[in-house]
Amino acid sequence: MTTAVTQAFKAAQYVQSVYETVISRNPNESEFHQAVKEILDSLIPVFEKHPHYAEQGILERLVEPERMVSFRIPWVDDQGKVRVNRGFRVQFNSAIGPYKGGLRFHPSVNASIIKFLGFEQIFKNALTGQAIGGGKGGSDFDPKGKSDGEIMRFTQSFMTELSKYIGQDTDVPAGDIGVGGREIGYMFGQYKRLRGAYEAGVLTGKGIGYGGSLARTEATGYGCVYFANEMLQSKGLSFQGKRVVVSGSGNVSIYAMEKAIQFGAKVVACSDSNGYVYDPHGIDVNTVKRLKEVERKRISEYVDEHPHAQYTEGCSDIWSIKCDIALPCATQNEIDEESAKLLVSHGVLAVSEGANMPSTLAAIDVFHEHGVLFGPAKAANAGGVAVSALEMAQNGMRLSWSFEEVDAKLHDIMRNIYNSSVRAAEVYGRPGNLVVGANIAGFQRVANAMLAQGIV
Repeated sequence: MTTAVTQAFKAAQYVQSVYETVISRNPNESEFHQAVKEILDSLIPVFEKHPHYAEQGILERLVEPERMVSFRIPWVDDQGKVRVNRGFRVQFNSAIGPYKGGLRFHPSVNASIIKFLGFEQIFKNALTGQAIGGGKGGSDFDPKGKSDGEIMRFTQSFMTELSKYIGQDTDVPAGDIGVGGREIGYMFGQYKRLRGAYEAGVLTGKGIGYGGSLARTEATGYGCVYFANEMLQSKGLSFQGKRVVVSGSGNVSIYAMEKAIQFGAKVVACSDSNGYVYDPHGIDVNTVKRLKEVERKRISEYVDEHPHAQYTEGCSDIWSIKCDIALPCATQNEIDEESAKLLVSHGVLAVSEGANMPSTLAAIDVFHEHGVLFGPAKAANAGGVAVSALEMAQNGMRLSWSFEEVDAKLHDIMRNIYNSSVRAAEVYGRPGNLVVGANIAGFQRVANAMLAQGIV
């Protein structure tokens, strides 16, 4: 065999051996396995060109968290009954900055989910160009149907334990599914009480009145659309006049819809965990905002105010609606191979992931095979953590930037993420494949920092 073929074979062998170790060390953690495989497969050409990464055991160190904690969360419900949930925090990699990643409150949360999210966060955070490492956390607590008092008591108990592991120069959590401004506020208050000091930089996603950043609420949804717009512009296209389907109706979805509409698109459908709404006239995002952010109601109630719209129970069929642009903003693995084929058959031009890993590997293959512009989550949904880093910067300087300043910085960051992903894909022989490009660009920034810091 030629030297090049031999090196390629060795690189593939190395990556496969690391993946097999991940499987054996982390049994029954399918989400974590999926996230690791998707990234590792992309990195084979990097190890082929730069074998010193393998010689220094970069992958072996990357796939193993620096720290993983789980803990008990006892709290008392409104009936006086003692409840117990489980909490997690994975501190995956701090090579380029303090651990940074959201907290998720959802019944599905377990070690596998938290590790998959934390592993993805390493590369996503690196892509932003900000000084933030990768982490993630949460609990199997379900906030749905809970009173404000129950939410407060739970989050205070959660923070009592979590506070032992975080700090503004150590680990800076934020919100995620089930954790919004209310929950962050309760946690910040409890952290302040425990520490006896006002450390604004310990949490991001805070309220504007106590250290939060303007445009943070909008950041993930806006960023997802900014990234999609870069993909479209590369082909001479735009959002103007396009039909858009957005899954979910939470924070990310709402502001993805808002920005898409501002760019001239018609958003025709959105969903929640119970079902989806199709509005041929175009979704009224202000109605969705009020139902979800103020009244905390189900998306089914949208049709009470917009009777021409249709509500369908169950949310998987949302991808059967004809659209030009799909923005999956709900949860992991919501677009499977069958859904991807439906989207392709209806002529979808672009898919930009607002949620974490919302498309299965088989679905991504379908999009690539049919030339669909595809923005992977670690790139397309990095806007939230990017503005969280900007919030940390403002806290450190004890000042606040205007909405327009933050939004402009966000737009620049998303454009830079797109460009760096495109460049990396081209350098390593996969032009146009932004999954590969994003993985490689994020990996190299972290890997080079790890090499510089020695075996730690």
